[in-house]
Amino acid sequence: MANNLFQQAKDAVNRLTNTTGAANAQDKQAAQNAIQAAYTNCSPEEQQQLQQLEQQLKSKNQLS
Repeated sequence: MANNLFQQAKDAVNRLTNTTGAANAQDKQAAQNAIQAAYTNCSPEEQQQLQQLEQQLKSKNQLS
């Protein structure tokens, strides 16, 4: 998985999920943007992982 955008999306999600307290809107938007950017340039397996990351954020109320 040498996809740089995919890694950036994972890193953004990790930052959000490891934040104590509420993440700010800018961080949430950055994670969402990273996930969306990665979708266009990744394999089907990576897309599935990105969907899981999105669900993880939604379940923690980090995305609307």
